[in-house]
Amino acid sequence: MQIIDGKKISAEIKEELKTEIARIISEGKNPPGLVTILVGDDPASSVYVKMKNKACAAIGMYSEIKKLDAETTEEELLKIINEYNNNPKIHGILVQLPLPKHINEDKVIESILPKKDVDGFHPYNVGNLVIGKETFKSCTPYGIVELLRRYNIETKGKHVVVVGRSNIVGKPVANLMLQKEEGANSVVTVCHSAARDLSYFTKQADILIAAIGKANFITEDMVKENVVVIDVGINSIDDPATKKGYRLVGDVDFENVSKKASYITPVPGGVGPMTIAMLLKNTLQAYNLQ
Repeated sequence: MQIIDGKKISAEIKEELKTEIARIISEGKNPPGLVTILVGDDPASSVYVKMKNKACAAIGMYSEIKKLDAETTEEELLKIINEYNNNPKIHGILVQLPLPKHINEDKVIESILPKKDVDGFHPYNVGNLVIGKETFKSCTPYGIVELLRRYNIETKGKHVVVVGRSNIVGKPVANLMLQKEEGANSVVTVCHSAARDLSYFTKQADILIAAIGKANFITEDMVKENVVVIDVGINSIDDPATKKGYRLVGDVDFENVSKKASYITPVPGGVGPMTIAMLLKNTLQAYNLQ
């Protein structure tokens, strides 16, 4: 069994991006720019935004954080997004989700120019992804594909089983793995809560991608020998033995499933670090397009 080290791969990607941005700046040009818009004071969102800002600074990318009160109206938010749509210093716009309930997330996502949609959530970019055109890929699914590629894990003709059908992970990663290209070209099954016997499908997986949001949900008896396991879940469970009183686990029972796996991502340190790395990569791509 080999651990798929997301921290290591994300660090490699950031170094590659840092080199490219240094070259851009050496030519007397402004660096790629990213703005993250945060509405309200959700603690987890605040942490994510700070991490993204810190990652930008580490590779020489320009970044802004636009903090707005939870009471900000939808109209005010749309106006601010439009200003960034027209700001030549900003090449990528990211609105941190979730948004307060009085704001329509779909309307907000659709208000971002597709060429600045570095989250890959705009319907225009999602449509291009489905039909196999070059586009911005959702950061977490993009990170999963990059991990498989950099570990030289064969995907052509392999049975990829995705557990979860969210617009953020499940659907886009299934579409990415379907594409007729290197690092994909797989036979894909998407499972979800309506499956009568989930294990019937998961036992067939050569590559299992778990993104269901339930701690330790995938158990040893649900997978076959030598399966490649990509665990997207981040769940907090009580653990009095730890200083914080809790610990983070994935959707996969790592301790036992790892005994049967050929490759597996840990939680934390697997898929998580890749999400920010691919956001930075998307922002550089947006810069080059613009």
